[in-house]
Amino acid sequence: MAGGRPKLPRALQRQFWRLVRSGLSYEKAAETAGVSMTAVKKWVRQGGGMPMVDLAEPSGRYLSAQEREEIACARAAGQGVRAIARQLGRAPATISREISRNRGVAHNWCYRAGAAQARADAKARRPKPAKLAQNTRLRQEVEAGLAQRWSPQQIAGRLRRDFPEDKDMWVSPETIYQALYVQSRGALRRELTKCLRTGRALRRPQRRADRRSTRIRDKVMISERPAEVADRAVPGHWEGDLITGTANKSAIGTLVERTSRITLLLHLPNDHGAEQVEQAMIAAMRTLPEHLRRSLTWDQGIEMSNHAAITIAADLPIYFCDPHSPWQRGTNENTNGLLRQYFPKGSDLSIHSAADLARVEAEINGRPRKTLAWRTPTEVLNALLSNPYPSVATTA
Repeated sequence: MAGGRPKLPRALQRQFWRLVRSGLSYEKAAETAGVSMTAVKKWVRQGGGMPMVDLAEPSGRYLSAQEREEIACARAAGQGVRAIARQLGRAPATISREISRNRGVAHNWCYRAGAAQARADAKARRPKPAKLAQNTRLRQEVEAGLAQRWSPQQIAGRLRRDFPEDKDMWVSPETIYQALYVQSRGALRRELTKCLRTGRALRRPQRRADRRSTRIRDKVMISERPAEVADRAVPGHWEGDLITGTANKSAIGTLVERTSRITLLLHLPNDHGAEQVEQAMIAAMRTLPEHLRRSLTWDQGIEMSNHAAITIAADLPIYFCDPHSPWQRGTNENTNGLLRQYFPKGSDLSIHSAADLARVEAEINGRPRKTLAWRTPTEVLNALLSNPYPSVATTA
């Protein structure tokens, strides 16, 4: 201890985080582990909501200070490497490397346990210099991606595509998250967390969205949808839904094409009832060529009550998901999560103009996607428009 309070043992930190991982709240985990909330708040703040210690118990992989003392005594007594290894129950190679690494640390080229332990502690000290802190060019590329609201996974994937031969320009998504959230690895500005989809300052599990159950007359269920929709080999099949604002009083319609992941937004400034959705849907679909209007899958929201009129006017068959089954429109659910970065829950969505929606469309469709081999939806759509009848699937 160099003044102030002593650090709590790592074993206590491990116990606390294991309790949190088991489902206990921070308060209950702190009480059970016997640590103060002051310490807990510090750990949470430093790690951005993630543990800063390995939750596995130490394995004995590394030599301890006591073992180094025994090595020093044995060497002073003239014992050989193999004899020391048998005494400690270690491999001879481990003892040989330890002596070779630390022979010159002290005077007279002899092995000193204290100096060897100090060197091992310094080498193992965390955190080590972060890659993003050391590589200015890489950091600038990551910050540029975050400024465009790309996710860490999208940034990492695009960097590998843009710099296939330069591994210095590669970085993992977790490294980006740690640079944002972990104080001691803060190579990126903390305010850039606002560019992430959640905008949170701490990492938390994603909450499941509430789903509605409504009745719609003469609906055609997803079980009757053509089999070609499932494998994404044929473009032109869409998924749709509404994202709503405060108290469900405002909404924006979202449409996503399953093959290209291209996104269209429906401007619903005054109301999001069946008539308004019908008009906006027909207007949006009429801008597309016929081969990109094969089907639409929607949940059972009452806003799609006029589905028959949309089918006739836009020549677009519409299928409905089973109740409480958002995974049946998984592409659209994922896209709605992306859009919440622009249109937060609990906000008034009626304030956004058609021009605002067009800008968001362009930005979302310009993001590289892992499922598209880090191409953008716009790039894939352009390829589909130039080749309306592809012989093979564009995505897996």
